[in-house]
Amino acid sequence: MSKNNEKSAEEAKDHKKEVTDKKVEELSVEQKLKETEDKLLRALAEVENQRRRFEKEIKDAFEFGSFNFAKESLAILDNLERAKSAIKSDAILKSNKDLDKFLENISIIEKDLISIFERNKIIKIHAKGRKFDPNIHQAMTEIEDNSSETGTIVQEIQSGYMLGERLLRPALVAVSKKESVKNEEKKEKKEKK
Repeated sequence: MSKNNEKSAEEAKDHKKEVTDKKVEELSVEQKLKETEDKLLRALAEVENQRRRFEKEIKDAFEFGSFNFAKESLAILDNLERAKSAIKSDAILKSNKDLDKFLENISIIEKDLISIFERNKIIKIHAKGRKFDPNIHQAMTEIEDNSSETGTIVQEIQSGYMLGERLLRPALVAVSKKESVKNEEKKEKKEKK
């Protein structure tokens, strides 16, 4: 072979090698571009998920940020109810001519507090006469009662409250149950004597 032919054969090989190298480079650039695009999409998805979490946390903070304050404020309402009961049952205070005015003022304060609670989505759970629901009621005792269906709330010991859809405090209740056979036998024996 002549030197020219050898030179052109080498040039052709070099040219082929350059073309092959460029293709490899192009493939790797395309692969790198795809990898970068994939990483970018993943990062954008993560940012979007984080944004949604933050929005939910902010919404919950606005809705339930006052949860502890509301829960502790229920003690004021409970104490007003207890005060009214104690005053009404006190023999000395019953003879006081200003008792009705005093109870009326306590009732006004109580109504105002209930109104504030309702405006802030704090709603009383009405329990008496309803079926026991462990999600919103806490059974404190069972009372034998054949006139009520088993599992019916016959007494409300302490009112329960909801803050929106969330339980603020369960209602403390007494639940009915049927009289047991032993108790019925005891009653029959007492009646016979």
